[in-house]
Formats: sequence, C-alpha cells, structure tokens
Amino acid sequence: MVNILDGVKVVELASWTFVPSAGVALSDWGADVVKVEDTRGGDPGRSLVVGGLVKENSRTGQDFMLELGNRGKRSIGLNLKSEQGLEIFKKLVSEADVFLTNWLPAALERLKIDLDELRAANPKLIVAQGTGQGTEGPDASAAGYDSTSYFARSGYSYSLSAPDSIVPFRQTPALGDLPAGLTLAGGVLGALYHRERTGEALPVEVSLLAQALWTIAPDVTAADFFDVEVVPKPELGASFNALVNPYKTSDGRWIQLTFLQPDKNWAAFARRVGLPELAEDERFTPAQNLFKNNAELTEILSSHFASQPYAHWVEVLKDETGAWSPIKSPKEALDDPQTDANGYFIRNKAENGVEYRQVAPPIRFNKETPAPSSAPEYAEHTEQVLLELGYEWPQIIEAKDGGIVS
Repeated sequence: MVNILDGVKVVELASWTFVPSAGVALSDWGADVVKVEDTRGGDPGRSLVVGGLVKENSRTGQDFMLELGNRGKRSIGLNLKSEQGLEIFKKLVSEADVFLTNWLPAALERLKIDLDELRAANPKLIVAQGTGQGTEGPDASAAGYDSTSYFARSGYSYSLSAPDSIVPFRQTPALGDLPAGLTLAGGVLGALYHRERTGEALPVEVSLLAQALWTIAPDVTAADFFDVEVVPKPELGASFNALVNPYKTSDGRWIQLTFLQPDKNWAAFARRVGLPELAEDERFTPAQNLFKNNAELTEILSSHFASQPYAHWVEVLKDETGAWSPIKSPKEALDDPQTDANGYFIRNKAENGVEYRQVAPPIRFNKETPAPSSAPEYAEHTEQVLLELGYEWPQIIEAKDGGIVS
C-alpha cells in the first residue's frame, strides 16, 4: 500500500476509542504511532466489556473493541507521575510530528504536561486534541463520552427517538467515537499539509459534541430556521412519501425504498413488484397525486410487501434502478459483495490461526486497503521505543526496576 504518512511519528496519550481510533487511521495511512500507557495496566479500554462480549468467547481470542481502537500501534508503559517518566515522555514528544490526546486540561496540568511548553520545545509538533464538549466554555473540563457529549447533549438521541417511545433511542457502541476519530485524523492530515507548505504547526481539535452537531445539522438548522425541535417525522407506520419508506416482509424483514423522484420511478417499479394496474393509476401519478394519496399508497405497499418473504423481494428488486436496499444486519454486511469488491475490510489472521476481518477507515488512497495489523499487548514495545530514543540497556533495566516504565 502507498503509505502517505510514511516517516510521520505520532505520540498518542489517549484512552477508550474516540482519539485512539484517530491513531488507527493515521497508522493505516503509514504513520508510526506510539501509544503511551500508564504503568498500572494501561488504557482502561483494555478492561472494557461491551454487550457481555468477552475476548475469551471470541473466535479469535481477541478483544474486539481494543482491536478496533488500537491496531497497528506500538505500546510503551510510562509512569508519568515520576520525574524520569515525564522526562522520557517529553523526549518522545520532542521527536514526534503529532501529539494525539483526549486528556482533560486538569489531568494534563496535574502531570505537568503543558501543551504550549511541548510546542515550544518542538515547534514542528501538531497537537491534536479530542474532547467531549470542546476546549473552551464552562464545560471544557467536563468528562464526555459519545453516549453523553455526542448522542445525548447534541440532540441526536432526541432526533431519533419516537415521540411516544418509552425510553430514548439507544446508540450502538462507539457510534460517535469512530466518526469523530476519523474527523480528527483528517484534521491532522490538513495540519501536516499546512506545515509542509508554510512551516507552521497548527493545533487541531475535534469534540464529540461538534461531530454530532455536524451529523444532525439538518435537524439543528431546521430548529433555527423554523423554531421546531427536529425536522418533522411521520407517525410510526406512516410516511410523507410512500416511496421513501421501509416495508416489512412476510418473514419479518424489511426493505427500504428511497425514490426521491416518484415520476421517474413509479411506473416501472409498480410493474416490477407485481402491481401493473397501478402504474398509470391517476391516484398515484403524477407525483402531486401520489403525495395527495400517500396514506392510501403506503397501505397498499405495506400489504403487498407483507405478502412475500424477504428473499423474494430482494430477487424481484435486484435490477431496480431506483434507490432501494434490504435492511441488513451487521453480520450480513460482512458478506455484502460490495464491501469485498471495494476493500472495505482488512483481512487478518489471529494468533490462534483464525481468519477475521477488520473494518478499514472509509477514506481510501489509490484504491488500496491498509495492511493487516493488530493491537499491541500492554507495554509490548517499551524497550524498543526507549532504545530508539537513545537509552542504553542498563538505563532501561534501572527504569523498569524503579517502576518508571513497564
């Protein structure tokens, strides 16, 4: 693969998934990413259990969330609360191009890590920060995860929740972390380009709140333009456009239609799905009539799709030129021929010999998929990194014995 970031050194002081996922993307694009972890076990994400899915029960014997946020990196264990550990850290950063962190200002201050001081010591250093709510304002130092800063605070959860829902809509794991991480990685690319052209190393920041506001910008903008809470949605089971609607099949699966130009799609679609008598029906053509009689058409299509199983409709619609899709499970998406043809998965093999797939960053260069990689073991590369920094073996052994490094 063409490693566009070959020669770029990244130091990551970050935990969980948001900012570490930015490190994964940079690593996939060729950067050398060194993950700094503490000497008490490292990134708390190493102990995270999602949905009761523990690595001991995995086909590969690996922690799937850890792999998602940390593959392709090197890990060093450092006691940043010690003077010598902080000295090693600053030396590591002094030779880096990028410093990635999601640590809050108070935590950095306690460890005597001053970002301005780091930049002064290394003028070429690009500091990339991922935060919950941004670096300014009353909640700049408040904790934030994607379930709070991204999903709850932004209005995202509200916008997806049905008005009569018993509980708010619940997100899937890392729903905000991964897109925000990729945005941060993209910001780093921009900063590297700017530095290449001007010599100036600009700081980069992305917050989960900002990422979510960008994601649901239509709802947020409509709220300002029209003084509404969200873009209006039809009642459950209804639609504003019968041809932009999901339909349930006889075996409980769903087919999503999105025909934004009914006049263009309706007649051929009606014949294709076995409703030729409706192709020229004046109730549904032209589009103005379709919208006028939308509830009636929604009911007809609901009944019609419910008469046949999912596989039948997938076969019937396979050559449909209008936009449509079966609503698939994530497991089914693994074997979608489009994902394989476009290299959306990185194929890898675990230590136990089991082959598995990792999701590649959605930005591709030269139509190539990143090389396989795995997450490092905790402090797996401590000695290697210290040797590269110029430390001798006696110094490394002394630092290990003194609890400075792991």
